[in-house]
Amino acid sequence: MKADKINLLMLFVLFSINTKIFADSPLTSTPYSAAYGNEYIIIIASETNGLLTTDLMNFLADETQPIALKMAVINELGWEVKGKNNASIFFDHLKQNNGYRNENHFLRTEKGYELLCFAYLMAMDNYFNVDNAIDYAEKALQKNPESFTFNLITAIIKAQKAMNSDWCEVYRIADKVRKNISLIRDMNDEAVKIIFDYISLYKKYC
Repeated sequence: MKADKINLLMLFVLFSINTKIFADSPLTSTPYSAAYGNEYIIIIASETNGLLTTDLMNFLADETQPIALKMAVINELGWEVKGKNNASIFFDHLKQNNGYRNENHFLRTEKGYELLCFAYLMAMDNYFNVDNAIDYAEKALQKNPESFTFNLITAIIKAQKAMNSDWCEVYRIADKVRKNISLIRDMNDEAVKIIFDYISLYKKYC
């Protein structure tokens, strides 16, 4: 009986440590939506308890809206340890309005901004497992390789996965984007600063 209690205690401690580590991570510790806090859509997103609404989904699916602001909306919706379901809700919205039959059909779309929104939502929904989110982000990036925002969001999702094995890589992945002067800087400087105030903490592991 004592051994069972000790084993249960050890499992609880390990789970608590793991949760704390991942609650302090590239996806969960870069609240850069604050850099867009005066935008009406961010104010709306701040009032939905982290849930997608029809208005927010219409904004994310609007081709005319800036990609950095769309990412800021998703960032504002945030994350939860127990997980969320915003990506599935968004995909159902896209299927209904854009005629996507399934995810394979969706992957062939030319609308990279939809793919990136879906990838970031997926990553924020379940930041413990971002493999599928990385696949979608890379597909999105292929369609918009010149965008700083596309590159950086993809890097943040990849950096989240790197947390499992190489903390120096967390820094390198994002820093490579920051140093790429050929990219179109379509994210505001304050947002970039917020992101790298956190990401730069990993430089010491290199």
